Amino acid sequence: MELYSKEYFMNEALKQAKIAFEEGEIPVGAVVVCKNRIIAKAYNQTEKLNDVTAHAEMIAITSAANYLGSKYLIDCSLYVTLEPCLMCGGALFWSQITQLYFGATDPKRGYQRFKETILHPKTTVEGGILANESASLLHDFFKKLRN
Repeated sequence: MELYSKEYFMNEALKQAKIAFEEGEIPVGAVVVCKNRIIAKAYNQTEKLNDVTAHAEMIAITSAANYLGSKYLIDCSLYVTLEPCLMCGGALFWSQITQLYFGATDPKRGYQRFKETILHPKTTVEGGILANESASLLHDFFKKLRN
């Protein structure tokens, strides 16, 4: 079995973010990985679904749980192009996801701005994976939106 790198999986999340960009959604993408295999892919769909909770992470969590037939994502990793918000961080807590990898930080809305972590105590976190690519896509989206 070929082992894939964190950058490989984050690139897959970036592909999802690009779909969101093309659909006029805030370009955030996510993939859930279990045993070195992508089991869920998602991108922001708040406009498309007219649902403020339709963040990439939320859709990916639901999809992965359905795939596994379990509400818990133990032994799974989430790769997301932007630091999760408080809502998504709470969902990650309840899912008991094992690892969180994110690209760009979100100083305004990201979960890290809160003093107490909202993630499950067993969840490990690594940020900054392909952060420049993730941030650039977001920058381009908001620049296009303003023009």
